[in-house]
Amino acid sequence: MKTLLHVDAIETFYGKSQALHGVSFHVEEGETVALLGRNGAGKTTTLRSIMALSRVASGAVRFDGQDISGRETHEIARLGITLVPETRDAFSLLTVEENILLGYRPGSPFTLERILDLLPIIQEFRGRKGGELSGGQQQLMVMARGLAMGPRVLLLDEPSQGLAPVMVTAVAEILQTLKKERLTVVLVEQNLRMALDVADRVVLLEDGATVDTMSSAQALADPPRLEKHLAVH
Repeated sequence: MKTLLHVDAIETFYGKSQALHGVSFHVEEGETVALLGRNGAGKTTTLRSIMALSRVASGAVRFDGQDISGRETHEIARLGITLVPETRDAFSLLTVEENILLGYRPGSPFTLERILDLLPIIQEFRGRKGGELSGGQQQLMVMARGLAMGPRVLLLDEPSQGLAPVMVTAVAEILQTLKKERLTVVLVEQNLRMALDVADRVVLLEDGATVDTMSSAQALADPPRLEKHLAVH
């Protein structure tokens, strides 16, 4: 398979405080990779660094073979990387359909019709205003808006955070759908079971550094290897 995204020894600072210490991993085309780690491990900063929302001080981010480390965020988005942040950022006065279409990029294979076909649960509230939705419904909507941009790589930051169990299940089903569509995804997720169910590989971060990489099958077969860095059981 072709390596589509390569994060190579990146270091990122917030002021004088160093947040990332040489984070490295790669994502192959059509693969789902989960970034796992405790709170504060550097997962969100890694996604922000890929998108140039946080500037990389050293190292490189390569997309489809080209170094994009010095690009502006809007340029990176145009190249085909889309970030769905944990903040959700719904436009409260627009309908769900309008929110989704706001992200549509001409030529995107994910038209509104195809999105509604892939994610039929959105049909239930497509006419409601963004500000009227539950947190879970907003999450589904912003994931759909991200798809409408036609990404080659979709970055998802904590899509199940703070959601009711029924909506966590809905998010998990969407992730499985994207996996079947062979969309390339980088997932940050605290729900370990969900992450392992959908990811092909997991990258473990600790204190802003990459400490281990393994397949999901390896992670499931060797729980102590995860517990060492995640403090989970």
